[in-house]
Amino acid sequence: MKHVKSHHEAIGLRRAVGLVLGAGCLLLISGCAVGPDYHAPAAPNVSGYTPDPLLPTVSSDVGGGTSQSFVPAKDIPGEWWTLFHSPGLNLLILEALKNNPTLEAAQASLREARENVYAQEGSFFPSVSGDGTAERMKSSAASTGLPSNPTFNLYNASLSLSYTLDVFGGTRRQVESLIAERDYEAYQLEASYLSLTSNIVTAAITEASVREQIKATQEIVADEATQLDIVKKRFDLGGASRADVLLQESNLRQEEATLPPLQLQLSQTRNQLAAYAGRFPSEQIIEKFNLEDLRLPRELPVSLPSQLVAQRPDIQAAAAQLHQASANIGVAVANRLPQITLSGSLGSEALQASQLFTPGMGLWSIASEISQPIFEGGTLLHKQKASEQAFDEAAGQYRSTVISAFQDVANVLNALDYDAKTLKADLATEQSAAESLKISRGQYKLGATTYVDVLLAQQTHQTAVIALVKARATRFSDTAALYQALGGGWWHRNDIQRQPSIIENPL
Repeated sequence: MKHVKSHHEAIGLRRAVGLVLGAGCLLLISGCAVGPDYHAPAAPNVSGYTPDPLLPTVSSDVGGGTSQSFVPAKDIPGEWWTLFHSPGLNLLILEALKNNPTLEAAQASLREARENVYAQEGSFFPSVSGDGTAERMKSSAASTGLPSNPTFNLYNASLSLSYTLDVFGGTRRQVESLIAERDYEAYQLEASYLSLTSNIVTAAITEASVREQIKATQEIVADEATQLDIVKKRFDLGGASRADVLLQESNLRQEEATLPPLQLQLSQTRNQLAAYAGRFPSEQIIEKFNLEDLRLPRELPVSLPSQLVAQRPDIQAAAAQLHQASANIGVAVANRLPQITLSGSLGSEALQASQLFTPGMGLWSIASEISQPIFEGGTLLHKQKASEQAFDEAAGQYRSTVISAFQDVANVLNALDYDAKTLKADLATEQSAAESLKISRGQYKLGATTYVDVLLAQQTHQTAVIALVKARATRFSDTAALYQALGGGWWHRNDIQRQPSIIENPL
């Protein structure tokens, strides 16, 4: 009879546990959740980025003067920087993607967010714990009714189960909130990738520009030194004044003074590139960059407005924050509703350890509890209202992010057009200034002009040479800025594996 009784006890608890698990699974798969269901915002109803149509840029007969055309809806490769055809740049970015500490931190943040999702998903399942005790006891005669005080051992082993039913979806909303936070960290990581690669390309172009400016300045200094020797010889022969010599010497020294700042900028840019690659300043990179080694892409992508919203990591990160704010409203609403908890235990108690699991020694219990907040001083109500305001805040921030993204693209598209026109004008200016300088020097030799006119022509030419170098570099920089503004093609990379949660992929 004891064995039969124990058997019925076990069956009863198993049925109770089965009911708990079944109810939990049913609620997990098909249960409703209070609060708003999140829907991604629609893409802006606009057809383009600029009021005027995009026409091919003008070309110039100089390095970096290639005409560029804009191709609507053209896809962006994941490794867009390879379009500049610089092997050194490709190698440096590959090293940076492996060693950059900022990326390492962003990757760790994403892993942390994923683990937080998994941790919260544990609330979907019952909590089970086991306990075991062994006691040596002595009872009083008064409590036992025996003539003596018996001393005995008491052994106990039990298994406890507790499960809070997610009747109103509060737990589901909490997991949904953490999933949105995970998505936010994933897009933040993508933004870090895009920012790093774009910064490296821009820094490499800056290095190339500074190197070209140093080279041009050194050539100007050499030319000015030669001109100084000529003026000195003319002075010795009586064909020039002492003032002419001093003017030319002053101009030479001024030009020489422009070299140290350029050399400092080159050094700082090299240090920045080393830092991007995860190196210390003393561990200089091998790659060196020159404008002649870079090529402009002839066709540039112009993503459709609907594509831009999906492509920009910052927009998707803002959408994830909006999603999280939406889920938090459901959490706040659920906290104001009843909480139902089922619990049960199954165990055995005996005076001897060998009898602990024998028939007749079993014990079990099953209970349910419902808890309803009645008075919290308005705390729960105002938390819900605060979460609703947080959603409105996130919605405003999302719209602001979208507008800024469209503005970025429009600014770069306009810049690319003006860059090409500026380069063409600077090339013409440099050519005219060079011809003017040649004529001025010839006229000075013939005594037809003063040396002040020669000096002015020299300074005009020097300014035009440096402006031309900067204009060439700007075309490369703004081309890189367009790829960054359009999202950089991160959707073609597979280095981040997305792992769905339970509510995204139900059991």
